[in-house]
Amino acid sequence: MAVEATIVNVGARASLWLQPHRIVLVLIGLALVLAAAFFMRWDWLPQYYEMALVGIWRTLWILAVTCILGFTLAVPLGLAQAAGPFWLAAPAKTFCTVIRGTPLLLQLWLLYYGLGSLFPQYPWIRESWMWPYLRQAWPYGVLALTLSFAGYEGEVMRGAFAGVPKGQLEAARAFGMSRWKILRRIWLPQAFYRALPTLTGETVLQLKSTPLVATISVIDIFAVSSKVRQGTFLTYEPLLLLALIYMAITGILVFALGKIEARIPNKIG
Repeated sequence: MAVEATIVNVGARASLWLQPHRIVLVLIGLALVLAAAFFMRWDWLPQYYEMALVGIWRTLWILAVTCILGFTLAVPLGLAQAAGPFWLAAPAKTFCTVIRGTPLLLQLWLLYYGLGSLFPQYPWIRESWMWPYLRQAWPYGVLALTLSFAGYEGEVMRGAFAGVPKGQLEAARAFGMSRWKILRRIWLPQAFYRALPTLTGETVLQLKSTPLVATISVIDIFAVSSKVRQGTFLTYEPLLLLALIYMAITGILVFALGKIEARIPNKIG
């Protein structure tokens, strides 16, 4: 019976892909790929291949670092707004409001051209171990993207924490569980599950925000595309390849986070 069920499931999936509209879309995609391969110039690829790999790697690690650090900050921001006292909730709410109410590019430039221009004025900073990092552009890009992600996800986590049924928390207190154990075993896991679909979308938006670091001379994949256009006077080819790279990364992110979401029991919460 299990073998028959598997065969039926495979047949159902195959029938979905053999529907007329899907076949037409696949043919259109193949036609576009062939047209790009034969009617566009790609002779510049070997010259910029290594630079492109470095740019992709820089984009990926900036995305990973800022999402991890941003979510780490978002948890206490959301918790402070959902259950904290006024002296914690008010600053957290203010931070999220300011971050969400101002453009990310403005935040990035304020950090790089504003805060970054103050450090050289202090000799003790120039002579410290921090100066080799503070004189570069990437720390300001990472900081701006981290704060932006934390601001948006902090508001998401606030709603996720508030959405956990209070009866479960009261039952945990009745069993004598400490606040830390309630947070670790009940409140945070359920809030994370509720926020996971939104977290997927915010991660994709964070990927689309990483090209802004190119405005402060960080060489990511977007900056590499700009260098190709300046060096070859080609417009469509590098931009088309850039779009395909971002689409591939987005697809991998959505697939991976979808797998994580599928592994969490639906009965949670």
